[in-house]
Amino acid sequence: MTEPAAAADMTAELERLRAENERLRVRAEAAEALADHDVLTPALNRRGFIAALRSAMAFCQRHGTPAVLLYLDMDGFKGVNDRHGHAAGDAALVHVARLLLANVRESDSVGRLGGDEFALLMLNAGLNGGRDKADRLAEALLSDSFEHEGQKIDLGGSFGVRAYSGQTDPEIWLSEADAAMWIRKRR
Repeated sequence: MTEPAAAADMTAELERLRAENERLRVRAEAAEALADHDVLTPALNRRGFIAALRSAMAFCQRHGTPAVLLYLDMDGFKGVNDRHGHAAGDAALVHVARLLLANVRESDSVGRLGGDEFALLMLNAGLNGGRDKADRLAEALLSDSFEHEGQKIDLGGSFGVRAYSGQTDPEIWLSEADAAMWIRKRR
């Protein structure tokens, strides 16, 4: 093989490797995004939401920024699955995630923590703002009609609200908001 032919072959191989590297980079980014998003709803999954919480907590700590965490547990959700089937339950979860995402700011985060539990992180918001948002979202859940296969299905939920107060572990902050939700649900 002549020197120019060998150089051309090397250049072609280098371009092929660059293209392959770019395809792998795009696939890796897509896989990473999927790892943080719920497989059913347009919300973050628990892993992604914990990462968002951890980042927000560091930001709040560093800049003295207020934040509030809302924890939602759907009321009577088992009955939706029992009466209307799991496809209706899945559609209801997607509906709830979309409703939450449509009613928050772009800087806020919404996650599905598992089953019928969701969480919402609001930066630059305090306890009163979080309670107001929780009340509005609870009302929206009740009033926003959800239909599956022509049947109207009532949805509702209970919210717990917990302001950031220097917590250092996102799981502890979530547990505090969850406990606040259970107190409210029992009322």
